[in-house]
Amino acid sequence: MADQLSPDEKFHLITRNLQEVLGEEKVKQVLQERELRVYWGTATTGKPHVAYFVPMSKIADFLKAGCEVTILFADLHAYLDNMKAPWELLELRVKYYEQVIKAMLESIGVPLDKLKFVKGTDYQLSREYTLDVYRLSSMVTEHDAKKAGAEVVKQVEHPLLSGLLYPGLQALDEEYLKVDAQFGGVDQRKIFTLAEKYLPSLGYAKRAHLMNPMVPGLTGAKMSSSEEESKIDLLDSKEDVKKKLKKAFCEPGNIQNNGVLSFVKYVLFPLRGEFCMKRDPKWGGDKIYKAFEEVEKDFAEEVIHPGDLKASVEAALNQLLEPIRKKFESPELRKLTNSAYPSQSKSKGAAKGAKAGGGGGGGGEDDELAPSRLDIRVGKIISVEKHPDADSLYLEKIDVGEPEPRTVVSGLVAYISQEDLQDRTVLLLCNLKPQKMRGIESQAMLLCASVEGEPRRVEPLDPPEGSSPGEKVFVEGYEAGKPDERLNPKKKVWEKLQVCVTKN
Repeated sequence: MADQLSPDEKFHLITRNLQEVLGEEKVKQVLQERELRVYWGTATTGKPHVAYFVPMSKIADFLKAGCEVTILFADLHAYLDNMKAPWELLELRVKYYEQVIKAMLESIGVPLDKLKFVKGTDYQLSREYTLDVYRLSSMVTEHDAKKAGAEVVKQVEHPLLSGLLYPGLQALDEEYLKVDAQFGGVDQRKIFTLAEKYLPSLGYAKRAHLMNPMVPGLTGAKMSSSEEESKIDLLDSKEDVKKKLKKAFCEPGNIQNNGVLSFVKYVLFPLRGEFCMKRDPKWGGDKIYKAFEEVEKDFAEEVIHPGDLKASVEAALNQLLEPIRKKFESPELRKLTNSAYPSQSKSKGAAKGAKAGGGGGGGGEDDELAPSRLDIRVGKIISVEKHPDADSLYLEKIDVGEPEPRTVVSGLVAYISQEDLQDRTVLLLCNLKPQKMRGIESQAMLLCASVEGEPRRVEPLDPPEGSSPGEKVFVEGYEAGKPDERLNPKKKVWEKLQVCVTKN
């Protein structure tokens, strides 16, 4: 296929769905002369999860465009990043990553003979590479090294020197792997710009950088190996996939930070060119979408129900995971999995839980997720009208006892009339980060629940009888806590605390 493509067509394949490209002209220049050489590296830390299908689908694009692709298993990086991978497990984790990445590529039809697989320590311990690390460390300031790794290297109160070396090693990899471009997530942008700044100082060429967007996890923030609730493991059973998708953040009409919708965009469409929306015949039956924009539009306008979207993604995802599950049923790979990721002892597990809850300095898991952190208030809807740019959304002005009413955008058009909402007393979550919905900032979230016996229908939650606008509402047993001034979206506090409530 690549032989039949023009340089412009190859460039389109290489860059489609990317968030940013640094060095576009360099890429175009190389394509005029020969095939592009590109590498993607992954630190062999936690178990790869389904978000890894995003770079895998881009690697498929690179190969279709004729690129020479190298996959780096960055074992030394895994150790340098706050010892996420213990030294004694490095070799085992590299073997696990190699097996699981190859299984992923095979499941999406990528020919392995077109790829080159390299282990970091095969060349990063050489005399030449080590000398270049010293040369680079004599040029890069502590400030630049820390800034470059801020979104990739684990941030702790007292960082280790190893974390400061990490960005420089990643920059040097571009030279030692002899590539024209490095591919990674947009969270690595600062490492890429560090490479562009310092490699020429060593006498090496500046490379191009291809950046994928960060795909939201199931809780609405970045999907992470260390955040169990945010990810689906590649070896999860069908039952686990169903359970995790059922809990996934997928608010009706909300296309922002929607991990389920993002998976359709960045994995399923690039791989298949279409998406089958599975629906009960009474809701119109199955529908084949040929463009993601159509799916996004229908979800925003609530033509697509979150339950149908989740069920459709579940079916497509299980098709991708089944060959991987079967491969890892072999006794050898089961043993490798258990050896590379041994179960923690009770004492280690308890310590890890306390650290995760405190975020490096604070309470444990219970404090981290205390419902008292939610600023829930009684509000009264004083006006309601259709959103000027979206017929499926309401624009409400709600009195919460402040000098000015709050503007709230909700997706209740399909469930309740304007007349029934007018003057209604409701519950609002008031300390979420304001979010624009179709160009208008929503300053709070209207709390709703499914109607019993009608899971496709929702209604606003009713506050306690006799409540007045502005009054705080507490979860029983958590009356003494103080709400956060603003919930940090990266900590996913609301997503972890929200529960499915059945309206009586």
